[in-house]
Amino acid sequence: METQTIGLFEAKTHLSELVARAEQGGEIIITRHNKPVAKIVPLAEVAQFDKSKRRAAIAKIDALREELRGKHGSLSTEEIVSWVREGREERDEQIGRSATCKKR
Repeated sequence: METQTIGLFEAKTHLSELVARAEQGGEIIITRHNKPVAKIVPLAEVAQFDKSKRRAAIAKIDALREELRGKHGSLSTEEIVSWVREGREERDEQIGRSATCKKR
C-alpha cells in the first residue's frame, strides 16, 4: 500500500476509513495548512505479557535491593531525593561549562 496525504479537516471526517487503511498496512500523513503534522501507521505487534519473565525481573530487583541494603544500609526518602538533586546540579553545571566553552 502507498502512503496517502490528507488534510486535517478531511481526516477528521474520514477517521474510521483512515484507521482501516492503516490496519491493512497503509500509512496516512495528515497535513495542516499543507504542512505534515501527523502520521497514521499500523501498530506493531505487541509482545505477549509473560508472567514468568515479570516474576524473574521482580526477583532480581528484590535481590539487588537486599544486596545494596546489606552493603550500604537502608536509605531514607530524603537521602534519595538529596542524591537526585545533587546529580541534577552536577549535570546542569556540566551543561553550563560545556555551553560556555563552545561560545569562545
